[in-house]
Formats: sequence, C-alpha cells, structure tokens
Amino acid sequence: VMNHIHHICKSEEDTKKVAELIGLKLKAGMVIFLKGELGAGKTTLVRYLLKSLGYQDKVKSPTYNLVETHQLKKLTVHHFDLYRFGCPEEWFSGGFDDYLMTDNTISIIEWPEKIRGVNIKPDIEINISTEQLDVRVMDVYIKEEADNASI
Repeated sequence: VMNHIHHICKSEEDTKKVAELIGLKLKAGMVIFLKGELGAGKTTLVRYLLKSLGYQDKVKSPTYNLVETHQLKKLTVHHFDLYRFGCPEEWFSGGFDDYLMTDNTISIIEWPEKIRGVNIKPDIEINISTEQLDVRVMDVYIKEEADNASI
C-alpha cells in the first residue's frame, strides 16, 4: 500500500520543504523512483534531499556518468540518471544492480521507466509535473512501512 501526498511547489523554497519532508522518511536500503520530464526539477529536488540528510558538497546531475555517489556520515546515496539508457539490460551489463546490494545505501533513480521489467520495487515514488512555467506539482507515493519508519 502506498500513501499519497500531493504538493504544489511555486518556488524553490517549496521544493526544499518537500525534500525535507521526504528526507525524514529515508533510511538505509531504500529505493526512490523519480519521474518527470527534462527540466521538471528532478536534480533540484535531489540536491535539497541530500542537503536535508546533511550533505554539504555540490550536487551535479549524473546525466553523463549515469550514477553519482554521495558519501554522508552514515549513509551512501547513489543518484542514477537513466535517461541515456537504450534498454533495461544496460542496468545489469553496467553492474548497477551491485549498487543496490551494498550496505547503508539509498538509491535515487531518475527515469526508472528506462528499466521497466527489471525487478526493483521503490519504497518511495515521486512524480514531478510542470503545470505552468514556475509551478511544479509533486505527487509523492510512500510505501506504508516506509511511512511509519523513523530514521
């Protein structure tokens, strides 16, 4: 069962608040699916999510590397951007499955639709849509067990 939260973000400050709320739900072992068109603000949300977890350094989009790894005090966050994937098999041939197996990690996957058919179940799914130029609608779906979890 997924709990659904609907946010309308009219500024970067709103996005930051949503990221902080999601950050409170995160714990090791979680997988987050992040969906939205190019320019919807996925990387901005990830930047604020990492900041809410205590990450201080610059966060860049993993578009060219496919994955950026961010080391926090007690956690490692893997941020995947699968936009350039041609087929789901690349997930396995690139060894990306191994990232999900390591201890104390959270994996954030942008463009998860590129690996449809790969058996990965998200704990949190975030859909960002752009209604108007400066308005982002964020639909956040949180698996019930995750929603009751404390960090």
